[in-house]
Amino acid sequence: MLKDLPDLVKSGIITQESSDKIRDYYLDKKKPNTTRLFIVFGILGAILIGLGIILIIAHNWDDFSKLTKTFFAFLPLIIAQIIAGFTILKKSDSISWKESSAILVFFTIGASISMVSQIYNIPGDISSFLLTWMALAFPLIYLLNSSTASLLFIIGITTYACQTSYWTYPSSDSYSYWLMIAGVFPYYYKLLKKVPGSNFVIFHNWLISLSVVIVLGTLANDLEDLMFIAYMSLFGLLYLIGDQKAFLNQHIIKNAYKLIGSLGTIILLLFLSFNFYWEEMNVDKLLFSNLVISPEFYISLLISLSAIGLIMKIKLNSVKNLNPISLVFILFILTFTVGVASPEIAVILINLSVFIIGILTIINGVERDHLGLLNFGLLMITALIICRFFDTDISFFIRGVLFVVVGAGFFMANYWMLRKRKTNE
Repeated sequence: MLKDLPDLVKSGIITQESSDKIRDYYLDKKKPNTTRLFIVFGILGAILIGLGIILIIAHNWDDFSKLTKTFFAFLPLIIAQIIAGFTILKKSDSISWKESSAILVFFTIGASISMVSQIYNIPGDISSFLLTWMALAFPLIYLLNSSTASLLFIIGITTYACQTSYWTYPSSDSYSYWLMIAGVFPYYYKLLKKVPGSNFVIFHNWLISLSVVIVLGTLANDLEDLMFIAYMSLFGLLYLIGDQKAFLNQHIIKNAYKLIGSLGTIILLLFLSFNFYWEEMNVDKLLFSNLVISPEFYISLLISLSAIGLIMKIKLNSVKNLNPISLVFILFILTFTVGVASPEIAVILINLSVFIIGILTIINGVERDHLGLLNFGLLMITALIICRFFDTDISFFIRGVLFVVVGAGFFMANYWMLRKRKTNE
């Protein structure tokens, strides 16, 4: 572009003034974003300083008296808090100072708790340690207005919930996770309104959605089969959130809600397309008297109603343009109900749903001239065929023919799409 500017001016296509403006615009784009780099290196520097202090103390730990150990246990935390106080009073407009000091305090809190516990042999487990750490670190999000502290907090409480309900036997409830994740949302909402396209917002989108998906399973109790409805409705809800105005125009990689919602829905449908789940379903537990007293029922109901409520808020014209993936959870609730009485029909409906969604996605990709959607639809059908490869009694010849047909479909569809684009150009 810059090399062609003199010729464009000479030919009279643009003026010299326009040429200078174009040149300045592209030269400014080439300059590195020093503010962003300073923030990144400030965060990395804070992490390295915190780890370095811990390692230096740890190297000489055995030679210290109990009083000296206690002093060093609190010293990093005190220094970090002084830096944080200086940031609040003098550097409140500096993102790099706020993020760096928040990280220092965050990690020194964990280090101080663990060292004091070790010095005085205070009993406890990892779950209680993580819960105490996260509870003490939570105010950093709002005091320092720190996105990094918020992200670390989400990772911490997710680890706490997994440790409490997944990785520990006997497991216990991690209901406090939901209270703590709810505490992040006011900050996340403010961040979303202020800088909707920033990297911090994108990281929050991914971590919040993944965290909720991971931890939702901890709520399963006696009627764990109902959690499939909860998960399917959650994936539908996430996809619908990704279709909202705040996220709609983002690239699919940045739109965590839509990507997790669509992939989660298809993966769950493919898993449920096998006979074994429906045949092994504990139907005796799914009585009305058991449903009304089970937490899984109310969890599934709450998530499903939230997703339906989001659909109701969308205008009629927009509802017609909704991707079928966002509405699968409604069909699945009906399929699950049918599957309790007739597992064979449920399996057929699940397989038919995946096939229809794949076809509709391919058609949508063709209409929008979108290779990604086209190939996603083809991948759905391919995955469905692979699943049936393992649990159906058809001959290897027919299976081979099906793979050849699908492979040819991939090639022909992409070739036709690219040729169509070239013709339009």
